[in-house]
Amino acid sequence: MSGTYVRVAVDQPMPVLFDYRYTQVTSAAPGMLVLVPFGRRDVVGLICDVTTSTDVPPNKLRDVAAICDGLAPLSAEWLALAQFAAEYYQRGLGEVALPALPQALRDASRWNRLLTVEPRYRLTEAGRERLPESLPLRASALRRLADVLAQTPSLALADARALHPKASATLDDWLARGWIELAPEEAAASVAASVDVALPVLTGEQRDAVDAIANAAGFAPFLLHGVTGSGKTEVYLHALAALLAAKPDAQALVLVPEINLTPQFEAAFRARFSALAEGSIVTMHSGLAQGERARNWLAAHTGSARIVLGTRLAILASMPKLAAIVVDEEHDPAYKQQEGLRYSARDLAIYRAKQLGIPVVLGSATPSLESWWQAEQGRYTRLTLTRRAVAEAALPSVRLVDLEEERRRGRASVEGLSGPLIAALKSRLERGEQSLIFLNRRGYAPILSCDACGWVAGCPRCSVYAILHKPERALHCHHCGWESRIPKSCPDCGNIDIAPMGRGTQRVEETLAAVVPSARALRIDADSTRRKGSAQALFSDVHAGEVDILVGTQMIAKGHDFRRVTLVGVLNADTALFSHDFRASERLFSQLTQVSGRAGRAGLPGEVVIQTRYPRHALYQALSRQDYVGFANSTLAERRDAGLPPFVYQAMLRAEGRTLDAALAFLEEAAAAFAPLPGAERVTVYDAVPLTIVKVFNVHRAQLLLESGSRAALQSALRAWQPVLLSLKGVLRWNVEVDPLDV
Repeated sequence: MSGTYVRVAVDQPMPVLFDYRYTQVTSAAPGMLVLVPFGRRDVVGLICDVTTSTDVPPNKLRDVAAICDGLAPLSAEWLALAQFAAEYYQRGLGEVALPALPQALRDASRWNRLLTVEPRYRLTEAGRERLPESLPLRASALRRLADVLAQTPSLALADARALHPKASATLDDWLARGWIELAPEEAAASVAASVDVALPVLTGEQRDAVDAIANAAGFAPFLLHGVTGSGKTEVYLHALAALLAAKPDAQALVLVPEINLTPQFEAAFRARFSALAEGSIVTMHSGLAQGERARNWLAAHTGSARIVLGTRLAILASMPKLAAIVVDEEHDPAYKQQEGLRYSARDLAIYRAKQLGIPVVLGSATPSLESWWQAEQGRYTRLTLTRRAVAEAALPSVRLVDLEEERRRGRASVEGLSGPLIAALKSRLERGEQSLIFLNRRGYAPILSCDACGWVAGCPRCSVYAILHKPERALHCHHCGWESRIPKSCPDCGNIDIAPMGRGTQRVEETLAAVVPSARALRIDADSTRRKGSAQALFSDVHAGEVDILVGTQMIAKGHDFRRVTLVGVLNADTALFSHDFRASERLFSQLTQVSGRAGRAGLPGEVVIQTRYPRHALYQALSRQDYVGFANSTLAERRDAGLPPFVYQAMLRAEGRTLDAALAFLEEAAAAFAPLPGAERVTVYDAVPLTIVKVFNVHRAQLLLESGSRAALQSALRAWQPVLLSLKGVLRWNVEVDPLDV
């Protein structure tokens, strides 16, 4: 057969491309989006190859319905990145490439609207004089639109519509009156060649790190190991300033682990790079509205965005002139996607930097042991910041409060707060300083139980306890969303003295109101920050000094620069010491180091009070010495002896079924099918076991662990296994996760 044909990737769980006949007027090229018939519907796909021949019979071929010719094709480098991710994480190319695009681009009906260059408007001198006085006093939306026009060099029509529902007609009217004019396209697209030069003075260690990054040639992976408050962000800013000044059209990608960290990063970057043209700094994360995310993605794709700040999904953004990547808090588990394509953004950042021959900086006060081991082997260049950037700021002292010793001496705690911690809170309050209480458990109490018969409130759909939320007078399941009113008596025996056991952030907040009644306490967790923008507003209150005691979960543990916090109290950390997960101690050390680093950042002496029943545990001892290096090296030695990552490579097959027996049977059949495969002898397959939380939303879950000393052998065996897995039946869903974090 001859003619023009395209091979298209679609978002389906199939590791194949689909051939279509191409009859459109516009020339086709790899990297272009097309609308194609797939089954009984039309879907958006990605052209991966254009050819003049196909082996598909003519009666099986269908025509491409439409092509997105207003969008420049995705680059060959981007396609190669998507192909690598698909192969490494054992997914189809379409399952990687299409979800990496904004949702709006995956809707062909929106292509014309998205890709049409909308006009931008700016005030004229006549408008500055006459527009404000012409607006009715009560026309708040009109005044808001006029104020934004007065404060910005130019305003896009899409942004104007967000300010006023009838912006288009209003702007046309003002344009006719001569109060506004169309801004030249260059004003929106041009990028200044220089950046601000009034940069803060660096410490010697910071200067050495900046110089190393700025002078790097080709692929250069750096591990920036800096204690909390050492100014890692300042190193990023200086290094990127040098890069953007040297390369007029270069782009940089900066990753942060969580959405709530993007506002402060964005503010710092916008302040530092104010010389860049409007639109040169954009954000990418799942919290953005679809339209805004699409516009920011397009700005990165066209090169008009010089700096992209984002969470893990930004690693797959199209940036044709990418010249540097920064991964802040590189150790954070949030960089690993836990649904769909289970990729590590940090690991893809390393691959992408190597692919493009550019520097990549991994920053952390507590690097992941995988990254630390790479630096120990000389594969990464280690840059070290041993002191805090503020000259008078020292690392906080760490004090371990032995709860067993407190009990033996008759020093009763008050609802989980020890006497020493309460005294420390009161002393900070007297001095006008702020305190932070860290408890990584939201809700009021993790258990509601009956002492008479032993009944415990559980979720009827999951194999977990229901969490008591006292302000809402309800029981919540944090896994499936089930809710119920708190029963007035025990459902089993009728006892009315049912009581909460354990503590969550809500209960700690209530306790603080009793023991430190004059303190202004604020709770920040997933429950108090559900509304869009609420987290940023609450953090602003803390920074403004309107809060005396901040109570929160891991949301407050990292990245935030609380200038007046001098005390950090840690509750209930012991539960992670004896976890079955071999990474639990690493996560705990990192978490406690990060939250400890919130204290004493502005020069005031900082203190960390950790309540524990095991003060002599090696982890706490290393933490009290601020000895990450000793902890990392001893933990790596333990993992080497035990044959655990990073000294072996792992993959996990998980199955979900209507019953546990069905899930286990599927995994056992999969294991039996794995054994005869080529290379299977170099891979250890463990027994299928239920997950720790075996049932979620009435679905039962089990897992099968595979392990090998050779990454190549494991990858090869997994590729051969995929067709076998696709042929197996009996479960609702299954997935393969490469390099799992939760084992």
